[in-house]
Amino acid sequence: MTSEHVVIYTDGSSRGNPGPGGYGVILKYGTLERELAQGFHFTTNNRMELMAVIEGLKALKKNGLHVTVYSDSQYVVKAIKEGWLKKWIATNFKGGKKNPDLWRELHALLQLHHVTFKWVKGHADNPYNNKCDELATNAAINGSK
Repeated sequence: MTSEHVVIYTDGSSRGNPGPGGYGVILKYGTLERELAQGFHFTTNNRMELMAVIEGLKALKKNGLHVTVYSDSQYVVKAIKEGWLKKWIATNFKGGKKNPDLWRELHALLQLHHVTFKWVKGHADNPYNNKCDELATNAAINGSK
C-alpha cells in the first residue's frame, strides 16, 4: 500500500429502525489510523451506513486519492458496484428511492477520488469492521444528537 492509498472501514447502526443510531469509521493512510464516530437521536440503519462512508470520504484532506472502502452494507456496496446509484442520479431518484440527500452527497464525493468498494461480512473475523461496529453502536447509545 502506497502512502497515496487510503483504506476506509465503515459501519452504521441503529437501535430500532428507525431509532437512535450512529456510525463508525476507521481511516488507514500509510501507518496512520483515525477513528470517527457520531450518534443521532432518530435515524435508520441505512442512513448510518451511508453517513459512515460519506464522513470517511469527507475526512480526506486532498483529492485524487486511491481509496478502498470496506462496508458490511450490501445496500451501499451494491448501489455503487451494480450501478444503481448512477441510474438513481440519472432519473432524479424517480420512484421514491430512499435517502436521496445522502446518495447525492456520496455521489459528489465519489467524483473527487478513485474509489473501490468491497463488501465485508459483518460481525465476523475482520477486526476493523468489528471496531467500526463497536464505534457505531457506542455512538448510537451514547452520542445521539
